[in-house]
Amino acid sequence: MRLIINSGGPQAIDAWRTQFRTFAPDLDVVGWHEDPDPATIDYALVWAPDAGRLATFPNLKLIISAGAGVDHILADPALPRHLPIARMVTARTQTEMAEYVLTSALMITRNVKRITDNQPRRHWEIFDSLRVAADVRVGIMGLGHLGVAAAQLLSRAGFPVSGWSRGATTLPGLPSYAGQEQFTQFLANTDLLVCLLPATDATRGILNRDTLSQLPKGASLINAGRGTHMVTQDILDALNSGHLDQAILDVFEQEPLPEDSPLWTHPRITITPHCAAIPDRKERARHTALLIAANERGEALPNIFDPKRGY
Repeated sequence: MRLIINSGGPQAIDAWRTQFRTFAPDLDVVGWHEDPDPATIDYALVWAPDAGRLATFPNLKLIISAGAGVDHILADPALPRHLPIARMVTARTQTEMAEYVLTSALMITRNVKRITDNQPRRHWEIFDSLRVAADVRVGIMGLGHLGVAAAQLLSRAGFPVSGWSRGATTLPGLPSYAGQEQFTQFLANTDLLVCLLPATDATRGILNRDTLSQLPKGASLINAGRGTHMVTQDILDALNSGHLDQAILDVFEQEPLPEDSPLWTHPRITITPHCAAIPDRKERARHTALLIAANERGEALPNIFDPKRGY
């Protein structure tokens, strides 16, 4: 079997081969840049593949995303639509996302940005009051594997947590809301909104003026879902008006975030470079090897993209 990889660039292929020698020693690994015979490719592990390239592999069995999202693959107009696409969702991905959300929630709760902004000014400031986790109601949009993992960790840390999804989803032991008819109630009970939704036509621009206005005044936002969820000017307007207190943003419609973006310099925004949940190369190789082995045995694969749901 032969696997072609487009992740990390040509300089990463030797490191990929080293990892696959541990997890799938019989797998022939080739780089995206190495121009192998297209007919010999059985599997593809990719991030933002060149448009049209996947369609040149006539015997391709499975496309594996190098990340949790698949929008970078779906953007290819020549994508062979009959091929299954596996999302890179692993136990480590869930842990990383949950820890990112918890860290961000604690930063907002304890106003860490205000503290760190004071340091270069050598300004010593004692806050009048400090919040603890129990004071901040967290609402998570998106109750897939990552959303549930984040909700469970936040709850164990003492945050009151609820969840919302477009379809009915049970959040074990915690309140959950579903559909547009319960969206307003969900937002009204949320002091810290966490977006972990997938990228679909229905979720595009969901972090907009209307959504943000339904949050209590002084609420905050964490977006580690997709950049397409954000209407940037609406977020800036909510922050400038004081309706939104803080935002921690990890994903953007254009990445890297352009140097002239106003998000970089806004005093109430913390930028992280799409690093919330990135399994290391070892974990991705291990998971890819498991997917290939299971597919060769004819088993059902986890986290396969569903075109009807959009994720």
